Amino acid sequence: MQKLTSPDVGDIKGGFFMQLFLEKVVEDGYTSYNITRGGYALAIILAIIAFAVVSYFMNADGKFKMSVKQLTFSALCLALAFVLSNIKLFKLPMGGSVTVFSMFFITYIGYLYGPRVSLSAAFAYGLLQLIVDPYIISVPQLLCDYILAFGVLGVAGFFHNSRYGMFKGYLAGIFGRFLFSTLSGVIFFADYAPEGMHPLAYSAAYNGSYIAAEGVLTVVVLLVPAVRAALNRIKVEANEKSLKKQVSLS
Repeated sequence: MQKLTSPDVGDIKGGFFMQLFLEKVVEDGYTSYNITRGGYALAIILAIIAFAVVSYFMNADGKFKMSVKQLTFSALCLALAFVLSNIKLFKLPMGGSVTVFSMFFITYIGYLYGPRVSLSAAFAYGLLQLIVDPYIISVPQLLCDYILAFGVLGVAGFFHNSRYGMFKGYLAGIFGRFLFSTLSGVIFFADYAPEGMHPLAYSAAYNGSYIAAEGVLTVVVLLVPAVRAALNRIKVEANEKSLKKQVSLS
């Protein structure tokens, strides 16, 4: 589960190194951590490195460096996903929200270029979410809620050349996010479960509500023939001429 206050799970350890990136905050008996300037700098550097690494992944034509066209399309999708993540149709009281197709555009990178590019892009996206809207109670929770929950959207790339790959990749990506968000709720936010309700059931219902809502809305839009045709046409144009005949469309 995401955000809001949570009972102190345990202090972050690591001495000076951790204090350089995270600052402990205690309010009304609850402990959380703010990102320091050093932490923001580290996250930005890691996001830049993650995206830069994309340019050295081998493409389907055997070339190691991505073309300017491929980098441009990936950057545009990443930027669009980030902007749309801040347009919330509704937001739940303890974190989590339904956005305007933000997760789709990360999985769409995978549909365009495959898993190695999409996993790096999704990792960068998780860091961007951490920079803009952080809520941290421990390092493991940070990793689960930001790095893993958003990074797993990159698994969509494994379906990039399969039949209905755009749909399969999107559904696989958001299901992965659901799993990690639910795991976070069980481990780090179990005290929020109503009395008599198992934390796993509560976390699954809570996180499933907003992830499923956005998923259904996105799939409905993707089922519109004109939308699907436009996205498939973009995939053809986003790839180099030598690969256009090999591109598999949904």
